[in-house]
Order: sequence, then C-alpha cells, then structure tokens
Amino acid sequence: MNRISPRVAAIAPSATLAVSAKARELRAAGVDVTGFGVGEPDFPTPDHIVEAAVAACRDPRNHKYSPVGGQPELKEAIAAKTKRDSGFEADAAQVLVTNGGKHAVYNAFAAIIGPGDEVLLPVPYWTTYPEPIALAGGVIVSVEADAASGYRVTVDQLEAARTSRTKAVVFVSPSNPTGAVYSRDEIEAIGNWAARYGVWVITDEIYEHLVYGSNEHHSMPVVVPDIQDKCIVLNGVAKTYAMTGWRVGWMIGPPDVIAAAANLQSHATSNVCNVAQAAALAAVSGSLDAVAEMRSHFDRRRRTMYSMLSDINGVVCPEPQGAFYAYPDMSALIGTNIADDTPTDTVHLASLILEHARAAVVPGEAFGATGGMRLSFALGDDNLVAGVTRIADYLSTAT
Repeated sequence: MNRISPRVAAIAPSATLAVSAKARELRAAGVDVTGFGVGEPDFPTPDHIVEAAVAACRDPRNHKYSPVGGQPELKEAIAAKTKRDSGFEADAAQVLVTNGGKHAVYNAFAAIIGPGDEVLLPVPYWTTYPEPIALAGGVIVSVEADAASGYRVTVDQLEAARTSRTKAVVFVSPSNPTGAVYSRDEIEAIGNWAARYGVWVITDEIYEHLVYGSNEHHSMPVVVPDIQDKCIVLNGVAKTYAMTGWRVGWMIGPPDVIAAAANLQSHATSNVCNVAQAAALAAVSGSLDAVAEMRSHFDRRRRTMYSMLSDINGVVCPEPQGAFYAYPDMSALIGTNIADDTPTDTVHLASLILEHARAAVVPGEAFGATGGMRLSFALGDDNLVAGVTRIADYLSTAT
C-alpha cells in the first residue's frame, strides 16, 4: 500500500520556486547570483495598505472567524473594483475571496471539472495550472503557441483541439510566463468560439494592470457577454499591489459555481485571514497611483531586458507586452557547443547558465514546452543588467 496517495504524489513541484530556492542557497554560500526566477514585485506594499492592516490587528472583531466567502465589505469592493478596472459588472454574491490567487485557481477547477473532462491549456502555461486540473480528474489538452505567433493561440488551434469531452479553456492575458497580451479582436474571436460550443472559460486577470506601450487589457466576459454564464474570472492583489505575501485572491463567477467553491473552501481553509482581507480592502478601494509608479519601473526594465536579450546571437525574444516576464526562445542554442558544454535541452542550458553565468532562470519545460526560458524583470535595474550581461557573455561562446 502506498504511503502517499498516487494523486498527490503525482503533483509536480513548483519549478519557479525551486529555481529561487537554488538561487538563495547559492547566495547563502557566498555566490553572487542574479535571480530571474520568481514572479514577485521587488517593491514594498504601499504604506496605506500596511496601515490598514495594522489597524485591523487592533480590532478584536478580526480576532474571530469571519464568513467563509470573504468579508462582505471586501466582496463589495472587489465587485466595484472589477467594474472600475475592466467594465465587468458582478454582484458581491458572485465573489469568493480565497487564500491567494493559487487557491482561486484550485477552487475554480475543483468546482467545474470532473473525471474525464478535457481542459484546453495554451502552452507555455503557468506551472500551477496543470496540477489542479489533474487533481480534479480532468484531462489536459495542450495547445501550443510559439515565438513566431507571439505566444498567442488562435481559434483555429482551439477548434482543432476541441472534442465532445472539452469542458473548459484556460485563457490568460497578460500571460505568465510569456508576457503576451491578446488584442481585443483575438479575445472576441476566442470568446465567440467558446460561446458557440458551450465551453467554459477560466480567465486569469491577475496581471491586468501590467500592460505596456499601446497594448491594452480586455476582459473576455466584457468583450463577449454571452460567455458570462460559463466564465470564471480569477484575480488577486499579489501582482498589482506588491502583496504576494498577503495571500488574498478571488474568483468571480456564476452564483452556483461560487456557492460550490465556497462550500469546498469551508472544509479546506475556512475564511481568509481577516487582517489580510483588511489590507486587500484598502488596496482595491484605494488609488492606483502606486500601481502606476511600479508599472513605470517595470516598463523601463522590460525595454532594457528585451534589448539586451535580442542582441544575443541564437536568441529570439518577442517583446514582452504585459506582466513582468520575458520569454526568449533559445532553441537554436540546444546542441551547440557553449564553453565546452553541449546543452541537450533548456533544463540543461538553464543549469549551465546558473553554473557559469550565475543567473537563475526558469527553463521552458516547467511551462510545458522546451526551447524557451522565463526571465522576470521584477528586480532592480543594476541586478538585471549585471545578470543579463553575464548570460550574454556566457552564450557568446556558443559555436
């Protein structure tokens, strides 16, 4: 008899967290390593949000259990914020506050996916998406995008992958890991396709405020209202407000789905930390000035990283349009000689970059595809330049 359940044993470790852990280990040993692995703003949480949490700590009401689905005032504020930022109108009853964005992802798949249901998952994908699909008994159907397409899938690709068992499609724009942003026309086409065939859309909008240049974020249920009865919107405070450690996310969806997910949450975690909810309330109901300031720094770093990576022979780097990631295609370097080593895949190449260039990057295999790598530009300008320079110097030895 197995000591660990087969279902849990099959869960893959988080590759992004593993890369960051390795970087920390090397730094602790005195090695100067630049970490491009974790998707986390390098700014502190804005002061007014922290002060709201401090005040909440002193309020005895926050020392007790609270409603499983979230504090009523926070749910109302999330509904208002969603209408303000994307134009999507939802009642507070359609909001479930979760323990971070990952919890919202888990709840969403658990609520609608059953054994044998197929989920269309564009590749490259964020490392977490496949695991809750599998835990729910779902079947992952990969739909691959590449650098030539700007890492955006098309309706034709989705239709080619659709079967009678297709239950849902995962849609992410801006994208983690690629930084791709879909145009309004592309979103409308995919939304209309989903509505035509009754396919659920799980859309992750956590990077909605991190778009650059002329690119814009568009919420699919706003662009295509016909999908709203079969659409779940995922979001949270982590990326927009530099609150990754506060662990507050949410899902917005049809009332029956939210009720089912809330029932699951009542047994899994109960309510989200009340102090963190108070901080989230200050975040979503407050000014976006601090968000705009952080975005300006990310934009500058984005342009720097894109320019430097594009100058490396053998590297093809689509310009990041959103989030805070570059996703260069390094497949031309696989099988070449680099400083007397010959990488066999991007996992191997990433290990060589860590060893010789002292830079921690996440290989494409973590995101379901070989050939690419994710580099976060959510780090200080000097560290970014130093790390990419070492990568460029190392890869320049390729023959």
